Amino acid sequence: MGSRFVRASAYRHTYGAPAKPENRYDNIKISASAWDTNLVSASSKYLAVNWQASGGGAFLVTPLDVTGKASLPDLFPLCRGHTAPVLDTAWSPFDDSLVASVGEDSALALTRVDDQLLHDAWSHDRKEHLPDIEPLWRQSAHGRKAGHVKFHPTAEGILATASNDVKIWDVNAQKSVLQSETHADMVQSFDWDWTGSTYATTCKDKKLRLFDPRSGAKAVTVADSHTGVKSSRVCWLGSLDRIVTTGFSRTSDRQTFLWDSRDLTKGPIKQMTIDQSSGMLMPFFVAGNNVLFLAGKGDGNVRMYELADDELFYLSDYSSPHPQRGMCFAPARAVNPAHAEIGRAYKAVGSTIEPISFIVPRKSDAFQADLFPPAPSDQPALSSTEWLNGKTAPPVLIDMETRQISSSTSEQLKPYKASTPAPAPAPAEKAPVEKAPVEKAPEPTTTTTTPAPAVVEAKKVEAPAPEPKKQEEEERSVSPTPAPAVAAVSSSPSHTNGASSAPAPVQQKQQPKDDNDEELADLREENEHLRSELAEKDAHIRELELKLERIRTAMA
Repeated sequence: MGSRFVRASAYRHTYGAPAKPENRYDNIKISASAWDTNLVSASSKYLAVNWQASGGGAFLVTPLDVTGKASLPDLFPLCRGHTAPVLDTAWSPFDDSLVASVGEDSALALTRVDDQLLHDAWSHDRKEHLPDIEPLWRQSAHGRKAGHVKFHPTAEGILATASNDVKIWDVNAQKSVLQSETHADMVQSFDWDWTGSTYATTCKDKKLRLFDPRSGAKAVTVADSHTGVKSSRVCWLGSLDRIVTTGFSRTSDRQTFLWDSRDLTKGPIKQMTIDQSSGMLMPFFVAGNNVLFLAGKGDGNVRMYELADDELFYLSDYSSPHPQRGMCFAPARAVNPAHAEIGRAYKAVGSTIEPISFIVPRKSDAFQADLFPPAPSDQPALSSTEWLNGKTAPPVLIDMETRQISSSTSEQLKPYKASTPAPAPAPAEKAPVEKAPVEKAPEPTTTTTTPAPAVVEAKKVEAPAPEPKKQEEEERSVSPTPAPAVAAVSSSPSHTNGASSAPAPVQQKQQPKDDNDEELADLREENEHLRSELAEKDAHIRELELKLERIRTAMA
């Protein structure tokens, strides 16, 4: 008998809203390659699509803001840098106009997009044919076809390509600087961790591997993964020590495994059987919300799960009668907080790319701080030289409300509850029922009065238009006494004069509020400092764990 109770979650009513026909991208010749790839990739300005080209390899780049005018012109400049079909593309997280591509010709190409050229190409009254876009540089990357490419998440000028091995490239030097050992077969998927210190791969030999590229070519850990003969994928879950893989069982059931990256040899800590469809499950993780999206190739469903306490809790489905051939998600900084959009996907279907907004419905139009924590910005935390010399740093963050970029380590780390052990982040976000910002109030080393968190709630939730009456009601509801404001004034050391006139009660309420603001500012500063220290310790622990794994591997 099922439970009568529904698990409380801020994301339980998340739904997908497809774009209207006039806001889609039509007349696109999407590649017919059978290689398991997303087919599309997106920056905050452009969309790249693997193109069905004859006589060589090419991919399309189109501006995201050009919709609703007409279908893509028949004559449109393509990015050409390959002699065989393009298999994968990836955008630099620090330059929305820089895109890397790999293909069946085993080549890696780096292309910078000309914005004016693309917008001119959309002008149907142009008189002349526009030239194709040539790469900045192109180089043979592997002995066999190169199937995947991905930029480093924190270091500028570093990217990785995968074939039957993984190579790390220094873009500025235009050369390969690190290389993994050769896998038993083709690498089917790979992904960087949050800081880019390690990466995980899945392979046709049904193994999940973890590499620390700066410590050596050999895998740190190797574990048995999905037993099916079809492809599998891997996705690192943000700043957590958790990895998700998707694949198939021996009986062709579609599966999702959750792993603890600190010890893959123990096997998955969570296994789910989804269904028996034949298409690959493409995993996408929204790190700021701990929401996992599973998009099935060959069907029109996108399943949503929330990660909490090492469990994947089902949220809802986005269903469509039109099956997707590929999909990608826009960078976290590119979503629209005004529409409560926590993720934006681009779905390849037929000859169309269809944007889908995943929305968490809220009654208030105010900025929802619990839905939009700071996200990785377009500013690198490290240079390629710093990373190659062994330095590690988390991403530089951007505030989704003010659009300000953090400038210090403490500011980078303060929103990342995920830097604590995996079960902590999700409950911390969902614990407060009345006001989401309460999750930041509990701290192990600070002592605060009860009214203080109430003021935090009022400031964060009602930032656009503070209402004194609402704040007074919240203070009364928190305090057990019938007159909390008067009690606070009588005990406040700052209230020493000006209490004899008629407007005294108003002044008595305002003065403690200023004192509380100062106290809260101090608490926030201390909170940032503690989070910074905690993240540094976690990073150190992670490095020690990797060293221990390497020692165990060497002794085995």
